[in-house]
Amino acid sequence: MLGLDLKDKVFSRLVTPEIDEYFAKMPKPVGSFGYDPWGYNENTAKVGLALVKLLYDKYFRVTAHGLENIPKKGRVLVIPNHSGQLPMDGMLIGVAMATNENGPRAARAMIERFFPTVPWVGNLLNSFGGVIGDPVNCIKMLESEEAVVVFPEGVRGSGKLYKHRYELQRFGNGFMHLAMQTRTPIVPCGVVGCEETMPSVYDVKWLAKLLGIPYAPIAPLLPLPARVYLNFGEPIQFKPADSEDKVTAQVEKVKDEIRRLIDKGLSERTRIF
Repeated sequence: MLGLDLKDKVFSRLVTPEIDEYFAKMPKPVGSFGYDPWGYNENTAKVGLALVKLLYDKYFRVTAHGLENIPKKGRVLVIPNHSGQLPMDGMLIGVAMATNENGPRAARAMIERFFPTVPWVGNLLNSFGGVIGDPVNCIKMLESEEAVVVFPEGVRGSGKLYKHRYELQRFGNGFMHLAMQTRTPIVPCGVVGCEETMPSVYDVKWLAKLLGIPYAPIAPLLPLPARVYLNFGEPIQFKPADSEDKVTAQVEKVKDEIRRLIDKGLSERTRIF
């Protein structure tokens, strides 16, 4: 009983009326026990938002522009650049979307397959809103009118060395096929600052292979307090393409817009920390 009382007190201290209000405005149906089919739990997500919002506001001092471009309801794919060794960019984008004064959305981020292999991490990320980056999952969520965040660079982006900062890595075409198949608008996003949170100077490949992880960077043990800038572009709707070359050309259009948004963020910041 004491444990439950303590849990309730901690929850009430972290989850402010402001956070409750954001969630009340989100178009996010859950079952009677507070879960959805992919493991999202509203109460856990509230605690997660409360904790990460402190980093968002006080540590990374995030500046976000273009949030009005994210639809208040209905399916949307948010496509950002990826960096920073840890998924800080995804978490910060999630806070920006959840606290969007134009219409809060629960961000459903596609996560790498290795995360569920780490004890506790997979279930925790699921309860926060993360989902294994599988096309079937993504299609079902888009058909359920969710706001889905996809990093097409994958580990190629998050694990790149600091000397390659703000250089977009190869994009897969999968997200474009999903957008065309489900007739989903794409909102490009440029992230500036996460490159400097955990700059990596070397990837110890043999150690990564030994541990079964995508990369083993020589980088700071904890994220550095770099200022982060998020710029969301206007929604882009793509018509179905009749060849893979045309699909790739459409992907390049998204990459060009992300590059423009990255350049915008770089021009906005006056200092890194």
